[in-house]
Amino acid sequence: MKLFKVLPPLALALSLTTLSAQAQHGQQTEFSRQDTLRGSITPERAWWDLTYYHLDVKVNPADSTIKGSNTVQYKVLQPNQRMQLDLQPPMAIEKVTQNEKPLQFNRDGNVYYIQLEEKQTPGAVNSIKVFYGGKPVVSTNPPWTGGMTWQRDANGNPFAANSNQGDGASIWWPNKDHMYDEVDSMKISVTVPEKLMDVSNGRLLSVDQNNDGTKTFHWFVSNPINNYGVNVNIGDYVHFGEKYQGEKGQLDCDYYVLSYNLDKAKKQFKDVPKMLKAFEHWFGPYPFYEDSYKLVEAPYLGMEHQSSVTYGNGYQNGYRGYDLSGTGWGLKFDYIIIHESGHEWFANNITYKDAADMWIHEAFTTYSENIFLDYHYGKKAASEYVIGQRGNIENDIPIIGKYDVNNTGSGDMYFKGANTLHTLRQIVNDDEKWRSILRGMNKDFYHQTVTTKQIEDYLSQHVGRDLSSFFDQYLRDVRVPKLEYQLVGKNLKYRWTNTVDNFNMPVKVTIDGKEEWLEPTNSWQQLKGLKKNAKVKVDPNFYIESAQATAS
Repeated sequence: MKLFKVLPPLALALSLTTLSAQAQHGQQTEFSRQDTLRGSITPERAWWDLTYYHLDVKVNPADSTIKGSNTVQYKVLQPNQRMQLDLQPPMAIEKVTQNEKPLQFNRDGNVYYIQLEEKQTPGAVNSIKVFYGGKPVVSTNPPWTGGMTWQRDANGNPFAANSNQGDGASIWWPNKDHMYDEVDSMKISVTVPEKLMDVSNGRLLSVDQNNDGTKTFHWFVSNPINNYGVNVNIGDYVHFGEKYQGEKGQLDCDYYVLSYNLDKAKKQFKDVPKMLKAFEHWFGPYPFYEDSYKLVEAPYLGMEHQSSVTYGNGYQNGYRGYDLSGTGWGLKFDYIIIHESGHEWFANNITYKDAADMWIHEAFTTYSENIFLDYHYGKKAASEYVIGQRGNIENDIPIIGKYDVNNTGSGDMYFKGANTLHTLRQIVNDDEKWRSILRGMNKDFYHQTVTTKQIEDYLSQHVGRDLSSFFDQYLRDVRVPKLEYQLVGKNLKYRWTNTVDNFNMPVKVTIDGKEEWLEPTNSWQQLKGLKKNAKVKVDPNFYIESAQATAS
């Protein structure tokens, strides 16, 4: 989750630094070698396929340090002896071993190149163990700036968590920090002071009581997980939970909150089963039954960590108590619970391969708020909500960023992205078909990393229409299509302006109260046989502008 800009009346809801952090990154025009090393599939990454991690760390809130190791298991795809791993300063790799033999390595900024001694034979599954430590970067504005958050709760107990989507997981642990290669499974072992608890992804395997005043919590993730989704949450937690009867059977829902917030959480977290009911209807089964669903209180607003969604919305509806649509519908649900959980389908199940395609995460997940309302409050409420969000759209730069340099596009991927999908729903003009498309995406791209082209091709195929100009317009251009029309006697002339070449989106209008579908192009077309002075109204569910031109 990375929100950017909101309507002026809601300016108090977000600080200027909150709004600018990721947006500025998206508008970057010059890129460094480090950007390329982070954002591209380098030769030192391409030859091996990541299969398993065991992240084993001691987190010490007293001095804000993390120290431990990460075992990296991989399958050899092609012969090579040089491996790239990523870890950002001030964290540092101290030692690397393979089969308990030390390996040579050198550092280039955020990248470590490890020289392997044993022959890397295609098909073989090998592993290295990376020892590291240091004081990770402290997030200045979580979750928009990456790093650790070290706080104290109201009782004075340490309260800490990571958040690192834009800046990368390598801000606090060594890994293959590119989205194209998700680890197949993962064990996370976190040692913390014995009066505290760590909550991480997946299921809790065991807890070790150590003889030095600490405990070690062992978690296991059995599904593929993207690197920024890996999290640690450390605090004086209490637990409660429930069983949700979903499409794939019984889903364990576990909630971890600060002890003094238990009563508030039991009330507010009732949105979870409502969320699951709506999203399983529209998107298909929750993608991680094996790893459970968790909602975990965090010392920042929230984030979509897989099977360990973090929450810090103050136990109130809306976005910090505000309605981002300005319609009132946004106060019917807790924004963080709904939005961040929506990412379990779009971000964690279907994951972008390149940061330039971040819209795949954020457009569909912002749209998930809309279909949550649709399921529980009806189609009219959902339409009013998504249309109300249009006031937040900037149309500053394209939604798609620059490839291979870890660059995201405009923050319009949220509200404009949701309105693009809402517009596409109108084009489909069949809600059951639209639902089958959304469910089909989560089935056909189950636990996969994808490109924008794959998503565009899928939607074109299943909508049954070439949508290439549609996506060029909304994802790669900043102009809002304008339907220009004239009434000339008993004829209606119409065309698209302010568009990419050959834009051919259909649009629904009412003429004297009767629905009509038009197929405008960039050239004038004509609908004949109307009543003189007919009243034309364009369907507001289409994210377009319209203007009645003076008859020529």
